[in-house]
Amino acid sequence: MSLDVLPADTKVAVLGLGYVGLPLAHALTQHFPTVGFDIDSHRVAEIQQGIDINFALSKKQLGEQRDIAYSAEVSILSDRDIYIITAPTPIDTQNQPNLEPVRNACRLVAPYLKVGNIVIFESTVYPGATEEECVPILTEVSGLDFSIDFFVGYSPERINPGDDVHTLTSVIKVTSGSTEAATDKIDAL
Repeated sequence: MSLDVLPADTKVAVLGLGYVGLPLAHALTQHFPTVGFDIDSHRVAEIQQGIDINFALSKKQLGEQRDIAYSAEVSILSDRDIYIITAPTPIDTQNQPNLEPVRNACRLVAPYLKVGNIVIFESTVYPGATEEECVPILTEVSGLDFSIDFFVGYSPERINPGDDVHTLTSVIKVTSGSTEAATDKIDAL
């Protein structure tokens, strides 16, 4: 699959600038206008100063001139075509995932969804969580119809913190989409 499936002016947003989202946003800027969003304004300020406390990107990498903006202001999400959610899913004492960060990310994205948009989940969730937990929020808040007006995909994170050999750009990603056309676009991305 080539990038030809997606127009060069496809606008991407990555929600969550942790050890998964930050390198992903940085890599995507090589191909598409990208914004990186995080609810933690202190984290965003550090990234803007070239500091990554997770050491996923160096100060030099963060300082490279690319078509990217980092922000904690939700309005930065207003004009995107593809939203990638990389929110954390911590587990509790009973080893159950806390999906509230992913649900909250859906609530942030949903008001900005437009016909044709794609929401991709990279957060670690159990099978069925995308359609059972996320799609209802996106549908209700946006007023759009799932797999008719907007589409979703899943691409589990493939980041191994501290591994300089198996990096984001050298590991093959597994992807899926809610329709064949959405899958083609997600694969191209």
